[in-house]
Amino acid sequence: MGMLPIILMFALLYFLMIRPQMKRAKEQKAMTDALQKGDEVITAAGIVGKITKVGDVYISLEIASGTEIQMQKAAVQTLLPKGAIKAMS
Repeated sequence: MGMLPIILMFALLYFLMIRPQMKRAKEQKAMTDALQKGDEVITAAGIVGKITKVGDVYISLEIASGTEIQMQKAAVQTLLPKGAIKAMS
């Protein structure tokens, strides 16, 4: 009976903290794996751009007409709907 409160606290910790974090990580990985040319994204640094090339680890991101930068796929934070960049300007 003395171990029951410890087991209950661990179960509560798992369902309130560990499980949601694992779910978010899985969703983020699925999003980065599904990136393709033409997608509009926001990076972790706040850079908004359009993907022009997709590699295994890196992507080319067009941030202005004629200006491309190389970034890691893991840096992509949010996938925007099509046409969102034009709506921002």
